[in-house]
Amino acid sequence: MNTLLIIDGLNLVRRMHATQPNETDMAALTSRVSAACRKLLRFHQPSHVALVWDGDGETWRKQLYPDYKKGRKPMPEALAQGLVALKQHLADEGINSINAEAEADDVIATLACKLTEHGGRAIIVSTDKGFAQLLHPAISQWDHFSQGYLDITALENKLGVDRSQLLDFFALAGDSGNRIPGIPGIGPKSAAELLRSFRHLRNLYASLDSLGAKQAKKLADGREMARLSYQLARLRTDIDLDIRLNQFRCQANKTSPAR
Repeated sequence: MNTLLIIDGLNLVRRMHATQPNETDMAALTSRVSAACRKLLRFHQPSHVALVWDGDGETWRKQLYPDYKKGRKPMPEALAQGLVALKQHLADEGINSINAEAEADDVIATLACKLTEHGGRAIIVSTDKGFAQLLHPAISQWDHFSQGYLDITALENKLGVDRSQLLDFFALAGDSGNRIPGIPGIGPKSAAELLRSFRHLRNLYASLDSLGAKQAKKLADGREMARLSYQLARLRTDIDLDIRLNQFRCQANKTSPAR
């Protein structure tokens, strides 16, 4: 079985950069990122590996909702200028990159889903909880910083909803990290309570007359915003990818299992 390790490039690099005392020292960062990638390869022993990077193009989400990710800090200048050399260094070590036109998330989701459709397995290296919506049993998510797989049960307990309800949850409560709005006046606690009672948005909106007048009005007034937020949170898995899997094959047995 092919196993593809998909590394969310900027998720890994920006978090490592944020903990670096000298933010202009790209040589030190490159060394740390390279060591992290080698550790990932040793531990997971994939047949293939790819780094996926965000591009400079405007995402379709931004076109749909101009405030999407508004206020997020821009990439530090030294890091932005050093990315080309960093990618080349990793390529020289046999870890090739895929550069998305805009957001990496949809490319990562497409890669993972297409591989599993053909009997493979995908391991996504990222701390982004949005990938938890990919429900295929052959797709897993690894957090390099906590050195563990995403604990779906812990995430469900934290949010108060089942994994299958994540998109409905974001539609109601939004996602502050990505500036997905949700419905004004409906917070995470209310969203979880509503989904425990009605399971899905469709059931909820078919049952507004069973709710209190104030909450029913919030939901009715926010119907379009809920629909928009659902779209913004949902990962696309149909991105055209002009790549071949063999471009990302790991060099045979260059790594040994982690201890």
